[in-house]
Amino acid sequence: MRRHGARSGRGFGVFLAFSGAYPSTAVAIQRPSRVSDDTYKHLIRFCNSCGAGVTHRIPEGDTLARAVCDACGTIHYQNPKLVVGCVPVHGDRILICKRAIEPRYGLWTLPAGFLENAETVPAGAIRETLEEANARVEIDDLYTVISLPYINQVYVMFRARLVDLDFGPGSESLDVRLFDEADVPWEEIAFRTITRTLRNYFVDRRLGAFPVRLSALERRRPVPPNLLAAG
Repeated sequence: MRRHGARSGRGFGVFLAFSGAYPSTAVAIQRPSRVSDDTYKHLIRFCNSCGAGVTHRIPEGDTLARAVCDACGTIHYQNPKLVVGCVPVHGDRILICKRAIEPRYGLWTLPAGFLENAETVPAGAIRETLEEANARVEIDDLYTVISLPYINQVYVMFRARLVDLDFGPGSESLDVRLFDEADVPWEEIAFRTITRTLRNYFVDRRLGAFPVRLSALERRRPVPPNLLAAG
């Protein structure tokens, strides 16, 4: 069971993507820059088919650099990961989990995690909710799709209804609670995707309609020192 924040040494699985054309056909392998809390993803170095070393270059007919095996010709593609989850609702309250793993240990999040092979997106959201909150849900509709291009992830969140109130912390949760809107610990929410999903949900509930919300989040830029001093 590999869940949200549980891959590669309890961190996010992050794949490094290239953009733009390089001036030469070969790109030197360098240590990747830090892309999220305690998370690094190294470039592919060896071919998954024959075990030979690979070269990172733009294959003929492509526009992006790939890991290409010069021995057998296999081209290795690295693609974004899907994080699937839901907004589990009981009456006017939402079920939220307190994380027992890094990153963001001790902060609150909606149940969500990486989609597994051979799994549908709704089934992944149901599984993650059961694993993290021991909660059973019925999936309603797709709700938010949030792209995070700087760590190559896409969040897919559904609206869902709790089947019963028999829930509790799973192995990756310290606590699981139902929150009214007024009681949500906004300053202790683990991820911006979850904050956006929750805020959208409460706004849409007041409006009486839940459209599918498609958006993206970019990497946060550091605040310039002069603005910090002025504040």
